[in-house]
This record gives sequence, structure tokens and C-alpha cells, in this order.
Amino acid sequence: MRVAALISGGKDSCYNMMQCVAAGHQIVALANLRPAENEEGSDELDSYMYQTVGHHAIDLYAEAMALPLYRRTIRGRSLDTGQVYTKCEGDEVEDLYELLKLVKEKEEVEGISVGAILSDYQRIRVENVCKRLNLQPLAYLWQRNQEDLLQEMISSNIQAIIIKVAALGLDPDKHLGKTLDQMEPYLLELSKKYGVHVCGEGGEYETFTLDCPLFKKKIIVDSSEVVIHSADAFAPVAYLRFLELHLEDKVSPVPDNYRTSNYIHNS
Repeated sequence: MRVAALISGGKDSCYNMMQCVAAGHQIVALANLRPAENEEGSDELDSYMYQTVGHHAIDLYAEAMALPLYRRTIRGRSLDTGQVYTKCEGDEVEDLYELLKLVKEKEEVEGISVGAILSDYQRIRVENVCKRLNLQPLAYLWQRNQEDLLQEMISSNIQAIIIKVAALGLDPDKHLGKTLDQMEPYLLELSKKYGVHVCGEGGEYETFTLDCPLFKKKIIVDSSEVVIHSADAFAPVAYLRFLELHLEDKVSPVPDNYRTSNYIHNS
């Protein structure tokens, strides 16, 4: 099946793409919704549906995968917040509809890769849009055990960093910029202590993927800054704003038939 992947830049949408490929589907395009550039504080949009932190790096993400990227600015707001969504003019869900309608027309896709794990709110709305467009939603992570999922993501060589924290026990100065494998033991500890969702499904943290097996190049963060969104004494909300990034070629391992005991490592 020809598939377009909804991406935020985070680990979940990336890992779901890997599951799509493992299931025999072909990722032919990427789709992303971004905040309006002229909005103050546009890095972090108040949205029930979309991760927008890190959106400045999405163009590089697409280039790293060598795939066409379709983007649409989020114009709507969260208007229809009920358990069942019906078409609602001015709702942010309609921005998703228009984006996927365009992708379907241009790329002739049949399915949409969706990285949802736990949010019924998101699932219901994505399914609504897909049904209206006669597209098949592919959500391989749905209702998976989050501890298992996090371990799988790390084992599958997804190199993702924490770019937003918003939970008790997560410190902007200590944890922003850390990789998933660096954070895993601490996230498990926070889950036992405070009930934090290990994969961040309660909004505790967000990530950005710098490399994975689907990438032809890897993303390098040259410089970034910490932005404090809410200086709460117990659970401050803060995120990383990328200032400079670049792509770097990935060095492949020496083939098995090449007689040497060493492999070439990335510098």
C-alpha cells in the first residue's frame, strides 16, 4: 500500500513508519501541520491534536528521508472537543483534512501512518478524516504497552532527543536534549513514583528524531536554546528551540564479505 506518514518529528510517528515498512507498505510522502509563523510563541501551539515544538526542523527531517513533504499551516482551533467528532468549520481537524486531501491527490496514497498510542481524542479525529477521504489509517502503536514500546524504539536505533518537558520530575536544565536511551531508566522511575507515562502520552514530554534506519542522512543539532513556557515550581514547561542544524551523511558498516574485524563508525 502506498502510504503517507503524518509526522511531528517525534519518536512515535517515526517508529510507526518503521512498522508500516515492516508490514510491507511503502512510505511515499510525509505530511505535517505547523503553526503560523507570525504567531507569537508559535513554536508551541495550544493544540489538542498536534505537536508543534521542533517544527522548524521538519524540512530537514524530510530531506533526511529523501521524501516529498506536504505542510499546511494550522488555522483552526479546538472547537469540537466532544467524544465524537463531526465536521466543524474552523476546527483544527479540518486543517488535517485539507492536508491529507492534497496528499492523496498528488501522491495517490491509500493509507496514512499515524503514531497515536493512547489518545482517543486524536484517534477519533484522524479516523474521521481518513473515512471522509477513503484512506486507511495505520496505527501500529495503538494501545501498546508503553514500557515495551520505549524499549523497542531504543533497540530499533531511533535516535530521538527530549525537546519538551512538562511533568513533575522533569527538569529543563537536566533533561532537555537527552536521548531516549539516556532517559529510559529515569522515565521508568518517574512512572513508578508519579504515574508519568513512559512514552510521554500524557503530555509529559515530547521528542525529536535525529536519526533512524529509514533516514538516508542524520540530523545534527549545532545550537539550540531553552525556552521556558511556564515557570511552575514543581513541573516547569520548557522546550528546546533549534537555532542551527545540518544534515550529515551516514557511514555504512563494512559489508560482511569484507574481511576485517572492525566496522566504520560514525564520527
